[in-house]
Amino acid sequence: MKLLTYTLKETFEPRLGFLHNNQVIDMEDFGEISNFPLPNTMLDLIDMGMEIVEELNDMIAETEQSFFDEIAYEMDEVTFLAPIPKPRKNIIGIGLNYTEHVAESARTLDTTGKLPQKPIIFSKPPTTVTATNTEIIKNTKLTEQLDWEVELAVVIGKKGKYVPKADAMDYVFGYTVINDISARDCRREGQWIVSKGQDTFAPMGPILVTKDEIENPHNLNLSLKVNGIEKQNSNTKFLLFNINDLIEDLSIVFTLEPGDIIATGTPAGVGAGRNPQEWLYDGDVVEATVEGIGTIVNTVKEI
Repeated sequence: MKLLTYTLKETFEPRLGFLHNNQVIDMEDFGEISNFPLPNTMLDLIDMGMEIVEELNDMIAETEQSFFDEIAYEMDEVTFLAPIPKPRKNIIGIGLNYTEHVAESARTLDTTGKLPQKPIIFSKPPTTVTATNTEIIKNTKLTEQLDWEVELAVVIGKKGKYVPKADAMDYVFGYTVINDISARDCRREGQWIVSKGQDTFAPMGPILVTKDEIENPHNLNLSLKVNGIEKQNSNTKFLLFNINDLIEDLSIVFTLEPGDIIATGTPAGVGAGRNPQEWLYDGDVVEATVEGIGTIVNTVKEI
């Protein structure tokens, strides 16, 4: 399923929906016509268990188009929010998880250039989350080195502790796109939270695609453009630690729970790794894309 959180243009109430025949179907309304109560938030849907996706797919297949026509919205009638606008916990970030990005970081940042032996874990607060077609805030009192990082994000579907990598995919609910915005001049004694954790530093979306629709998450193209010029272009097959590895390792460190979000790392091509280095400025438009999910578009706003 292609799930989204949205608002109607004339209201501000977030709603849960899904895409069907290039239209937006409200989840709660679909539950009413199907006599099957359904929630109106993404987290509540995830809490119903991963089996709900199969049930919904069956219900959709059995529903006549005329019923959908009664509850459908056209794309231009809705505003896309982040799929999970307010995560319950910090987003789990993974640093230096593509080999070429390890190399470019060593050239220009204070990293060693050695390939990590275990995943490098950091976090981004829930207040970093923003949607497509919103502004990335560049606080010029804090940073002059604003950078981009396109990433595949994994959304966890059930509670897991000490998950073997062979079973890791059983814990995945779906996938979305995250742009891990980073202020390169805000790291403090090797700590990344100020660099990674400022408001609006995690554009996310435009939708959440359930895992049944992604045949192989380890073979997805991902790319990023700034003002229409391509800066990053790679594939998730080049992940140093793949999704199975990450879930196994993270679940040893702490319990994974439904709705947790793992940003799996970015490939080479970030601004800090370029010669000369490139940064984001007021009015710049950033487009982050992952195959099979979509593109998020954000504009930089200096304050």
